[in-house]
Amino acid sequence: MAVEETNTTAEPVVGTGAEGTVSMSVARYPVAPGHRVNVRSGPGTKYGIVRTLPLGASVPIYCQTRGESVSGPYGTSNIWDNIASDEFVADAYVRTGSDGYVAPRCG
Repeated sequence: MAVEETNTTAEPVVGTGAEGTVSMSVARYPVAPGHRVNVRSGPGTKYGIVRTLPLGASVPIYCQTRGESVSGPYGTSNIWDNIASDEFVADAYVRTGSDGYVAPRCG
C-alpha cells in the first residue's frame, strides 16, 4: 500500500494513487518550536540516534508504542512515535494535541 503524507492534522483519507493502488493520507504533526529532536532506532534514549530533525520540522506518525518515559515541552510521556521504518521520536516533543495515542499501536 502506498502512503501519502499531508501537512495538516486532517483525518486520514483513502483514495486511489497514480498506479491504481489504494493510498492513505497520514497526518503530520509539528515538533516543538526551538527543538532539534533526535530520531532514534527504537523507543528510548538508549537506542542509537539515526538523525536529528531540523528546527520547524513536522513528522508523520504511522504508529505509536510504549517505551522509555521522557519529559519534554509537551509533558512527560512513555509514548514514542514511529515516523519512518525503524525511526522513533519521543511524543513529549511532538504537538499531537493529546496526552494519549493519536495513531494505531505499532505491531
